[in-house]
Amino acid sequence: MDTQVIELGAVTAPVETVVDAVANAWDTLIGGGVADLRPTPSSIVAQGPQRTVRRYRSPQHARPDAAPVLLVPPLAAPISCFDLRRRCSLAEYLLAHGFPCYVVDYGPIGFSDRQLGLEHWIEEVIPTAVADVSDDAGGVPVRIVGWCLGGIISLFSVAAHPELPVQAIAAVASPFDFQQVRLFAPIRRLAGLTGGGVVTGLYRALGGAPAPLVGWAFKLSAIDKQLTRPLALARNLGDRDALAQMEAVDDYMGRMLAYPGRTFGQLYHRFFLVNEVAEGRLGLGRRRPEISLEGIRQPVLSVAGTADVLAPRAAVHPLGDLLPNAAEVEIRDAPGGHLGVLAGRSAAHTTWRYVRDFLDRQVS
Repeated sequence: MDTQVIELGAVTAPVETVVDAVANAWDTLIGGGVADLRPTPSSIVAQGPQRTVRRYRSPQHARPDAAPVLLVPPLAAPISCFDLRRRCSLAEYLLAHGFPCYVVDYGPIGFSDRQLGLEHWIEEVIPTAVADVSDDAGGVPVRIVGWCLGGIISLFSVAAHPELPVQAIAAVASPFDFQQVRLFAPIRRLAGLTGGGVVTGLYRALGGAPAPLVGWAFKLSAIDKQLTRPLALARNLGDRDALAQMEAVDDYMGRMLAYPGRTFGQLYHRFFLVNEVAEGRLGLGRRRPEISLEGIRQPVLSVAGTADVLAPRAAVHPLGDLLPNAAEVEIRDAPGGHLGVLAGRSAAHTTWRYVRDFLDRQVS
């Protein structure tokens, strides 16, 4: 039977395509949406200040040779970065390949948390979360997968605490040379003109970087996509999965959290202005004058997004030169922007496969 077509001006399309597009438009604009945003089921295994450790539940048994994986998000990011939507979730992917999978959730940050600095996460939150996961899994070593700042603080946490039961570390979109991040160039120029006073005064007055400001900044990093979003929606009305991805990303960006004031100040001064971590070191005051990545002995994987403006390859790849004592250092590129390299529609065939292959090579 011949396929019926509908002529719309100069465009001719099969009836089924037009019906699908109309249905997708209705669900996207008027209905409940097209993305399956149900989180992968999880159970809380440990809690503490700015630390809720969750174990993702899976209907299938974990592989006996698979050590537990701890997912570490950046500060101010919800844990949905690892679980964006069904069939586009690193957590779901790792579970399907037999890895016991956990995530550390920092929870909301308020004005009362403004005195919390990076040392809180590097000295307390991440080390304790690693211990929680190891204990819950029966005392076995843990493998860490961190995204963006989550990868950075994970590496410095392990370097500062060599006694931690960490077997391997994967960092996705984690920049170490911030001078290579062109998006921050105007901030550095402003700081040069004002001695850093404008930004310092702002975050001190606000007690940090409020969640709406963090969400706005994340959207600004992809301003081209924000401006062309109506056109992208129109072009993809027949592609339900593309619409679902856009919806999931919008939902994620609407859930951004806040940065504590002291932490934001350290990031601003030590990362953006001084570029201290480009040398593989980080000072945390009198308690920990300097942490060096030379202390990393574990295998490390680093993945950079080819279209990432927040963590471009030129900012991510220097990590390979900062780990002289690591058992192995693997540097990879994958398509996508800052979130796309971790949770884009092609991530299952690139970033996730790199992570899975890397984890599979590590043996207890």
